[in-house]
Amino acid sequence: MKSASGKLGILIVGNGAVATTFMTGVLMARKGLTKPIGSMTQYDKVRVGHGAERRYLHYGDIISLASLDDLVFGCWDVYPQNAYQAAVYAQVLRREDIDPVREELEQIVPMKAAFDKNYAKRLDGDHVKRLASASLSGAGEQIPSRWEMVELLREDIQRFKAENGCDRVVVLWAASTEIYVPVDEHVHSSLAALEVAMKADDRKHIAPSMCYAYAALVEGCPFVMGAPNTTVDIPAIWELAEKNRMPIAGKDFKTGQTLVKSGFAPIIGTRCLGLDGWFSTNILGNRDGLVLDEPENFRTKEVSKLSTLETILKADEQPDLYSDYYHKVRINYYPPRNDNKESWDNIDIRGWMGYPMQIKINFLCRDSILAAPVCLDLCLLIDAAARDGRYGIQRFLSFFLKSPMHDYRRGEEAVNNLYQQHTILKNAIREMGGYEADEEMD
Repeated sequence: MKSASGKLGILIVGNGAVATTFMTGVLMARKGLTKPIGSMTQYDKVRVGHGAERRYLHYGDIISLASLDDLVFGCWDVYPQNAYQAAVYAQVLRREDIDPVREELEQIVPMKAAFDKNYAKRLDGDHVKRLASASLSGAGEQIPSRWEMVELLREDIQRFKAENGCDRVVVLWAASTEIYVPVDEHVHSSLAALEVAMKADDRKHIAPSMCYAYAALVEGCPFVMGAPNTTVDIPAIWELAEKNRMPIAGKDFKTGQTLVKSGFAPIIGTRCLGLDGWFSTNILGNRDGLVLDEPENFRTKEVSKLSTLETILKADEQPDLYSDYYHKVRINYYPPRNDNKESWDNIDIRGWMGYPMQIKINFLCRDSILAAPVCLDLCLLIDAAARDGRYGIQRFLSFFLKSPMHDYRRGEEAVNNLYQQHTILKNAIREMGGYEADEEMD
């Protein structure tokens, strides 16, 4: 593995609650004013060796990880406020936890976003890319074509890297959920077809997030999709990642309810209990909740959340237990809660002789507080993967994501079991550090 020496640029799509909480926490931590609690790369340990040679080491003692001191932040957003203003507006963190790094945050000014309002109708920001030659007669004529979006984003990445003296750059999507885009084999199945559609300005099949991913990979930047958008889970982007030998990961940060589900469902399966139904509902009031209040955007999130159970509690393996359970997911926009999300899970299970039982889980969480360390871990680990020569789908990062990437063309199934995901993650750390991947995934 190449050393992590030099500056690592982290370019974030979105300058909202998640992004500003992430950036503020890193800046505070490197001043010694807080602890990066929740970050696997900063706290988790992996066993290497056996017997007398057995040791438990932090990730950074096994592989070369970028230091928090070497991170440089930039972002794009549809609103022009700098990161300090955005952090205050988000109302996730107390002012006393933001003001010590106010000067650094004020220097993080978002670049204009490559944005299409049809993909996030509830957002009204006008800090978006326009063509200098665009006619002022209509808003539609001012929006760059999809291919022009790519070119403008590439210029942004090049400029950011040069102005900040970055040796490497990772691009992370922490923006809103786009409307659901079904995979279309005529557009998304090959890189050539995707490029034709971009140049033809096919706005129905080419989401803005695809432009960000394309631009990042062409510029030699690993790309992480932190929302459930149809972006990195299409063969065209896989082909581009392999062509440019860049790693990709996605999709959708696994933070609250789905984290619980991926950890608790294996308990039911391991204990051989039956499942009749699992009802999950959320209330949240931040910008993410506002966007998801639009049915087309909620559909994207629903598909991501629903995918978890079916690969853990499998009907074909245990038909008596899991052949006919009902799985329902709801998200409700409730402004008073802001970023303080609350989730309820009602789980109807069956035990001995089919007798019914129930499990209730009420999780009062802070969405961005849970997402921020996930952002850090994904950025540091995908950078490590790139330096180790890994490219294409990074399955070992599934631990951090709701809807893990997998090659469905070959019948591959996503791994959603949290404990299996942790095994995959630990084995990848071992391999990148020159040790044997010595844990089996059952």
